Amino acid sequence: MKTLLVLLSLALSPATFALAASGEGPPIDVTALTGTMFGIISLVIFVSAYTLVIFEEQLHLRKSKPVLLAAGIIWVLVALTFNSMGYTHEAEKAIRHNLLEYAELFLFLLVAMTYINAMDERNVFQALRSWLINRGFSLRSVFWVTGLLAFFISPVADNLTTALLMGAVALAVGGQERKFVALACINIVVAANAGGAFSPFGDITTLMVWQKGILQFSEFFAIFIPSVVAWLVPAILMNFALPKGNPQPGKEHYVMKLGARRIMALFLLTICTAVSFHNFLHLPPAAGMMFGLGYLGFFSYYLKKKEHRLFDLDAQPLAQPLTSAKLGPFDIFRKIARAEWDTLLFFYGVILCVGGLSQFGYLAYISNLLYHDLGPTTANVMIGFLSAIVDNIPVMFAVLTMSPDMSHGQWLLVTLTAGVGGSMLSIGSAAGVALMGAARGVYTFNAHLVWTPAITLGYGAAVYTHLFINSKLM
Repeated sequence: MKTLLVLLSLALSPATFALAASGEGPPIDVTALTGTMFGIISLVIFVSAYTLVIFEEQLHLRKSKPVLLAAGIIWVLVALTFNSMGYTHEAEKAIRHNLLEYAELFLFLLVAMTYINAMDERNVFQALRSWLINRGFSLRSVFWVTGLLAFFISPVADNLTTALLMGAVALAVGGQERKFVALACINIVVAANAGGAFSPFGDITTLMVWQKGILQFSEFFAIFIPSVVAWLVPAILMNFALPKGNPQPGKEHYVMKLGARRIMALFLLTICTAVSFHNFLHLPPAAGMMFGLGYLGFFSYYLKKKEHRLFDLDAQPLAQPLTSAKLGPFDIFRKIARAEWDTLLFFYGVILCVGGLSQFGYLAYISNLLYHDLGPTTANVMIGFLSAIVDNIPVMFAVLTMSPDMSHGQWLLVTLTAGVGGSMLSIGSAAGVALMGAARGVYTFNAHLVWTPAITLGYGAAVYTHLFINSKLM
């Protein structure tokens, strides 16, 4: 009976995309599976799981849990559907392809997170924060300095880490000035997302596009100016609403620990290694990042030996110039253990969920609707609005899975819109969600929503800027 339903839906549905059946019969028309019972159930499961992700803060349920469960169920349904049609190995081939894509993303992010954790343990970010707090800037100056730093740090350190760092500065400086803190947090989220849009290291979406080989590393810098516009337009408008005054100088003082600058240099060397692996050796960037983890591994051995000589681990050192310093020798495996495992597992769930839905033809159907009927420019602009509601990671992975036939200019456009579009709502990006938790009760969904029109204006200006200055690439 199940086979009869599948065959009936195959006969009634339009053929758009096909999946090879390895010589066991005719190609599978995946768009014909959208109306099947298992296909509909899979779609409902994914929507339900992602609804739980959106309300993570309210439910106190980590975002990885619902998508991991949903991914498992969806692929069971994919396998049952293909098996009922006599294609016993197609689901296995498809999921292996998704696992390979996830493995590359996982290894890349694991190394990046390890370096960020190592710099955090060496007080790099704390030293920067205390320097900013003690400079005696006015509130208006802090607003612009934190935004500027967020824009230029996020291309290297990723938008989430950058937003948390600059958000901590805004909270420490703003104190009881709630209006300033809210405006500074909005500015930081917009700047971090805009800065992350023109670098493969700045956002998960740009990383996925680069690792897919669609755009070369240097090509992302073509959207630098549109990214600047996406940040500056709302920042200038918010500037007129800032309260006047000067904050009280901070009392905390951090200095960087032994090896901090050398770890920063090794991180930059690791980035260069990953780019070189991809551009010159045609190897996956993740392989270059893992090679770079070896740099940190050997340097951690040196630090451990050095700090064993400097500190008596069984007693408190006589002089300790660091505020809240973490004592003990440097250990690289502790930094790996501190990686954002919830985030890494969340990416696994999202990639497999979207990959499973593509086997039921939903992405082929959406691709045909958006990119064929509406045209790539309109479709890519809509992707930005969608990423503000759903989050840009599953949206971009869906676009990459659809793989529409587009020019490099259009791929740059969707990279831009997916990156900066998430700024329109506080829940549209990891940076916004993280800052809502850090500045709970001050930076809220409604506080961000007040400035959504200004951010949307910046979004539109960024799109028009890209279409104008990169018209030859379109």
